[in-house]
Amino acid sequence: MLKTVRIINKGLKGDITIPADKSISHRAVMFSAIAHGECQINNFSSGADCHSTLNIFKHLGTDIRFIDEKTLIINSNGKLKPSEVALDAGNSGTTTRLISGILAGQNFDSVIIGDNSLSKRPMKRIIEPLSLMGAKIESTNGCVPLKIYGTQLNGIEYSSQLSSAQVKSCILLAGLNASGKTTYHEPFLSRNHTEILLHYLGADIRVNKNSVIVYPSELTAKDIDVVGDISSAAFFIAAGLIVPNSSFVIKNVGINPTRSGIIDVVKRMQGEIYIRNTREVSGEQCADIMVCYTNNLKGCTIEGEDIPRLIDELPIIAVLASQAYGQTIVKNAEDLRNKESDRINCLVRELSKIGINITETPDGFVIEGKTKIKGDAELESYHDHRLAMSFYVAGLIAEKEIAINGFEWTNISFPEFEKLFAKLIAGGN
Repeated sequence: MLKTVRIINKGLKGDITIPADKSISHRAVMFSAIAHGECQINNFSSGADCHSTLNIFKHLGTDIRFIDEKTLIINSNGKLKPSEVALDAGNSGTTTRLISGILAGQNFDSVIIGDNSLSKRPMKRIIEPLSLMGAKIESTNGCVPLKIYGTQLNGIEYSSQLSSAQVKSCILLAGLNASGKTTYHEPFLSRNHTEILLHYLGADIRVNKNSVIVYPSELTAKDIDVVGDISSAAFFIAAGLIVPNSSFVIKNVGINPTRSGIIDVVKRMQGEIYIRNTREVSGEQCADIMVCYTNNLKGCTIEGEDIPRLIDELPIIAVLASQAYGQTIVKNAEDLRNKESDRINCLVRELSKIGINITETPDGFVIEGKTKIKGDAELESYHDHRLAMSFYVAGLIAEKEIAINGFEWTNISFPEFEKLFAKLIAGGN
């Protein structure tokens, strides 16, 4: 689908409630499926990736039923059953990597498949530590399809060279069903939704800075309320800062410190952003966020421990940085090359088409601001939802229209995207 973006002249106004956090929605289903008892999950994500997780656990014998489109009931005895069909993870790397840790310790075999994009994403990063635990996994050149032969696992102590919540979660989930303790170390603290939710459901899990220890544990089902997704909110935060005359509130946003790097970067860039009504929901921190147009944004350097806290937000940060004075440098983000696309190369290639002064580096990019976005170009999304949504935001302030090829890929993570922008646009008119 080719999407033409409407240019905004009167600002974005009003308030919106951001959709459910996808990372937490994935985990809520997975962990409840292996917990004992019945629970209700409220504000479940409508994104296609989370429904891939949901469908996989239905195939694994979990009793799941919807009350409405965002509320579901899961009833489980803590055990899974072998699936009669291959488990289709669709486009979801989160589904594939996390569920591999669960399936590796079962008493049955499983096959995980995915779409063409997922089939190119690296899985050796989970296969290697799982193999150290005794797992038996066959892959296709280190990618899906994966054939997982369920077996008894042993706890290990593992030091990862990569700060990845998906790898960490995979090993911790495997550790729940292994003999002895499992210890995981990472260079910087990655998002910790797994640790929070496992603790909430009664796992014997202990955290010390960048290290986590989990012991064999049985989980007890509890109701879970899913907070709003800060990665989705990031597109609106950026739009509010760069679309003139904008001022609005984003409600119910998760502000977990391991995910809120976008907020810290905006403050570093001297953007007008305000955190209100902070509270705790099912173990997660949550708040309302007010954002206002800021004409004097300043460039900054983003590197090191910043990166795991905003890895998914870097494409929209690139658009934001194009409207800041001075230079913005992104370093240590080489894992962007292993997402739905090579996000570094693709981002640089497409943003350059619309006049943004961006230079590719091996582990990131450099942007020279403040530049006018020319528009009058057709941008390729590369089947990458975050690129498509970032280009949409750029189009809101372009001098001429921008067309985005493959915009339908936004439905993977954020089917409400255009509807929410339409509400804010209407509020400004």
